[in-house]
This record gives sequence, structure tokens and C-alpha cells, in this order.
Amino acid sequence: MDNLKNFRRTNYCGELRLSDAGKTVSLCGWVQRQRDLGGLIFVDLRDRTGLVQLSFDDSTAKDIFEKASTLRSEYVVAATGLVRERESKTNKIATGDIEVYVSELRLLAKAETPPFEIVENSKANDMLRLKYRYLDLRRPDMQHAIATRHKVTKVARDYFDEQGFLEIETPMLTKSTPEGARDYLVPSRVHPGKFYALPQSPQQYKQLLMLSGFDRYFQIARCFRDEDLRADRQPEFTQIDLEMSFVDEEDVMTVNEGFMAHVFKEVLGVGIPTPFLRMPYDEAMERFGSDKPDTRFGMELCDLSDLLGGCEFKVFKGALEAGGSVRALNVKGAADHLSRKEIDKLVDFVKAYRAKGLAYTRLTADAETSSYEKFLTDAEKEAIRGRLGAEKGDVLLIVADGNNQTVFDSLGALRVELANRLGLIPEGKFNFLWVTDFPLFEYSEEEGRYVAKHHPFTHPAFEDLDKLESDPGACHARAYDMVLNGCEVGGGSIRINTPELQERMFEALGFSEESARAKFGYLIDAFKYGAPPHGGMAYGLDRLVMLMLGKSSIRDVMAFPKVQNASELMTQCPAEVDEKSLRELSIAVTAREEAE
Repeated sequence: MDNLKNFRRTNYCGELRLSDAGKTVSLCGWVQRQRDLGGLIFVDLRDRTGLVQLSFDDSTAKDIFEKASTLRSEYVVAATGLVRERESKTNKIATGDIEVYVSELRLLAKAETPPFEIVENSKANDMLRLKYRYLDLRRPDMQHAIATRHKVTKVARDYFDEQGFLEIETPMLTKSTPEGARDYLVPSRVHPGKFYALPQSPQQYKQLLMLSGFDRYFQIARCFRDEDLRADRQPEFTQIDLEMSFVDEEDVMTVNEGFMAHVFKEVLGVGIPTPFLRMPYDEAMERFGSDKPDTRFGMELCDLSDLLGGCEFKVFKGALEAGGSVRALNVKGAADHLSRKEIDKLVDFVKAYRAKGLAYTRLTADAETSSYEKFLTDAEKEAIRGRLGAEKGDVLLIVADGNNQTVFDSLGALRVELANRLGLIPEGKFNFLWVTDFPLFEYSEEEGRYVAKHHPFTHPAFEDLDKLESDPGACHARAYDMVLNGCEVGGGSIRINTPELQERMFEALGFSEESARAKFGYLIDAFKYGAPPHGGMAYGLDRLVMLMLGKSSIRDVMAFPKVQNASELMTQCPAEVDEKSLRELSIAVTAREEAE
């Protein structure tokens, strides 16, 4: 193998253009492919900026030509040569007008045949790509995604610096506070039997920084949550985290709207209009069945409950008597696309969201079929069709349940599923909005108590302070989520800043005074020494970049992600550790019995 002694790269492959013709350049990279035409050899050389063609012919030095003939895909090489105009130009690559006529070639490393081809938009199995992630990351689309992620973080740092924020690091080894998702625990060797927790967010530390007088803080923060994975979740992820003092909701929203407009313009060249639409939580649920509505298309939910007060159809009647609702979607013009068989599949889809079924009316040009209209009076049938604006070609889909949340969840998810299937979502469109006025609490059937909708440090709405103990379910939060194309891209709130209100909040959440002191005593004590009004928010960096690039999973914008069971296929972690390490940590491992 050759080495790089006395060799210095002068250019990246993808940056050369026709204006560089006549220059001598030195390049390094991987062989994408080699074409040996006898007396002529072409090599496509790839680095993270793109491809360039290397050229060798019968006037090339014999030893260099022979070395070029041995090159194979993914060999690592360095080359020096003259940039010249290509005879056969191509518009398929940015350097398609030129080639480099090689005068020096160094073979730096050979490579075995990779398990999949290193090309853009690879069709290789996801698990195979993750096992050989270092190869997957060579692909141009992966390198573009990681480079875009870098640019977003750089723009974030520059923007928040210009807005007077200081970047301050907070600890990675913290105290476990079992509110929200499960913590990842780290055993302490010097404190046997005690554990650190990896941070789910820097929430309490950044509030303490506001008490410390730093006024405006931000951080590109690594966070960890031991929760089930989805396409837009990972056990470890990155937040763009910020906090501000002496502010209300409007101040926080304005700064963050400015950041979104700036980052989209700088990274994508896309203009984002501000201010963003504001939508109260209750309106979002009523119209879209979701607290993160996708507003790029219509097909809004329609409440039919008031039309069916005297209805004898037991499905509708039972739902209303149980305090629930009957709601519907009109899928305009979909009758030719949604057959009876397809509708039956949609029944199974909504059952995954706890709905008991899906009633339908299908209005084709030739016939009308319905699973429920025969149980209604003519007046009820016409009232439903009238409210939904039903016409020939439409499909009406109805969910009824005694639990309104089930109706919202199932129809909200069905709305998005149908929009994807029917091609109703425009590409390249970015719809932002703020969802505001969230409930402060939600009731957990599993725990038998109210839990915080966001976190226990969120300030209640001023008008609901007197309901904190008497009617917690009716309290609203001074919280706000930024939603982009149906995904929560960031969220935050105005925080509690007095010990009295924080203690009331813990009491409403079912904490005893002793328990609250043990878990959060340092925060309550800190509030006694003068805490400014403060608030902030955090963005999921991975999710933001995913949405900006139109990817379907945050794994596509992370260098080394985990898979569904929170393991990493490449390094095979998590893994067992030796007995000596366990003894040093005062830990004994008990084998878990497999479920029968």
C-alpha cells in the first residue's frame, strides 16, 4: 500500500467545475466504480462532496496505468492530475463537464466487496444497512443528511448567539426524577447502591440557570429516555434547548418563530412566513383529532352528536349515553378508491386506536351502500349527509365511542392515513402552527391519578389557579407546542417560579410533602431566593432535520441510531459485562424468567 507522505489534498471531488480547467489538483476518496476500456480507464472517485471522473490513457505512465487497472469499488486512493474539459459531458453529476487526467496515483487501502452497493437511495434491507452503518454512511444521501444536521446546529448557535443567548452545558449524570418517561440509570462505584440518571432533558438545570441570573440560555443537549421506539423517537437524541427570563408566552414564541424562519432560509433557501397560526388545543382536537394537526390538507372531523340525541341505533346511542361522541370524516371523491374491501381494512386500522369499529356510507355514481343508515330514520340520515356535505363519489366514515379521546385518536390517525393513501398531501410544503392552551393534567388510568400533561414545572393558566386542587382536570397550562406538517417539532411553557405554587402543583399530582421534598427540594428551596418569571422550549434536532429533508424516520438523519428494541446492530450493544465490573458497582444481575 502507498502512503500520503508529501501528498496534500488541494480540493474535494464534488467542487471542481469547468472554470477549474487547466489547474493541477490533488484529490482523495473512494472508488465508486472503475471502467477499463482497454487503452482507456475511467475511475469515478467519491468523497463527501460528490463524484469526479479520473482519466487514464495510453499516454499515462505505465506504472500508474497498471495500478489504475487494479482498482475496484471502495478502494481508497489519492490522485494528482490536470483538470480538463470532458469529451462526453453528463448532467447526472455536478462535475459532469470536467475530468482529472491523472499523473500520480496512490492506493491507500484495498476493500472487500461491500454487502450492499454504496449508492443513493439504496434498496438494501434496513437491518443490513444498520449492521454496516459505517458503509451506509458513505452513501451520498446519508452524507447529505448528516451535513444538513451539522448546518442546522451551526445556524442555531449563530442565531441564538445573536439573540443574546449563552451556550451553557448542563450535567449528564443527574438525579432520577420518575415523572414522565423511564430514566436510564447509571450505577455509582463510589456510592454503592446509589444511581445517577441520564437526563431526559436539561429542564431543572436550565430553570436553575435562570435563577442564577444568566437570563438567556441555550444548549445542543443530548437526552435519554427509556421508552418504546417509533419512527420519530430514539432512546438517545439531541435537543436544541433554550430558556429565557422576564418573558411571557409571546416573547418565547416570537424568538422561536424567528429561529425557524432563519434556519429554513439559511439551510433550505425556503421562506417561512411569520407569525405562525395559533390554535387552542381544544380546537385542534375538535377539527383534526390531534394536538399536532397536519394542516396541509382538509378532511376535518365533524361532530354529529347533537344530530343523534334521540337515535335508537345502539352503537351511536350507547356512545352518547356514556358521555362520548359520534364524529365523522367525509373523504371527498374517494368512492372509486375505497372499495368495501379497503374499508374493511380501515376498520382494523381504527381498532388499533381502541375504536370498536368504523361505520361507513359509500356513495358511488351507480349505488349507495352503508353499514348503518338502515338503522336510522330518514331525518337522521339526511341530517348527517347534510352536515358532512355529502355528494356522489364521497365516502363517509364514522366512529362512535363513550370515550372522546378514543374518537379523536382513531379519526385523527385515520385522517392522516387516508391523506397519505390518496395522495392528498402536497410535497415541499411546510405548514407551521402553535398549539396552545393545553390541559395542565391528564388522568392516568394506570396510576389512578392525574399526571402532568407536559411536566410538573409548567405554570397553570392564571384563570385556573383556583381550580388546581378542586378541579385539576379543568386546568389549562401556559404551554405551547410548535407543530410542523403534523409533527411536534418543539414544545415548551412558562414555568412556575414561586415555592408556594410549585408545592401546590406537586400536591395536585399526588406527591406527599415528604416525597416532593426528597425529589425536588433543591428546586423549591431555590425559588425562595428570587426566581424571575421564565419560560422556554426545546426542539428535537433529529426530528427537525428529518422534516426539513422529507425523511420518514429520524434514523435517516442520525449517524449511529438504535433499532426498535433499543439495540445497536453494528456494535451489538447493549451487552453483558464481566463479573468483576459488576462487583465493583455492587450490582448483582438476576436472570429474568421468560414470559410463558
